[in-house]
Amino acid sequence: MRAVIQRVTEASCKVDGIITGEISNGFLVLLGIEDADTQEDLEWLAQKIANMRVFGDENGLMNKSLADIDGNILLISQFTLFASTKKGNRPGFTRAARPDKAIPLYEEMKKQLGLLIGKEVQCGIFGADMKISLLNDGPVTITIDTKNKE
Repeated sequence: MRAVIQRVTEASCKVDGIITGEISNGFLVLLGIEDADTQEDLEWLAQKIANMRVFGDENGLMNKSLADIDGNILLISQFTLFASTKKGNRPGFTRAARPDKAIPLYEEMKKQLGLLIGKEVQCGIFGADMKISLLNDGPVTITIDTKNKE
């Protein structure tokens, strides 16, 4: 799994002009799932996201987590995080998991993150043409790949 985590002051997702998810302070998480991903990858990544300390404390240092600021998560599926750009100019996406594998893992990630932060995770619609709006705070953008745990 790959995640791009952006610290935001606001973010939203629209599908066909209708808002499907919207948050204030917290994380916009773009999540890519590949065939090799497991439940172990999911649980490890969910813990990392929920406990990441990148919000400012009283001294302006990045020491606070989502729980510390009562933050939110907007979770967006994004298979293009597994784009292969080695050959030609048109990316290939063969490493990205097909929907029959990716959708259950995406739904489980939504559930796990919700349990970890103690509130409902907002989201897009898997496979839809989504329009994402965000106000990146910092900017702070972190990438995590479960295949690089060590």
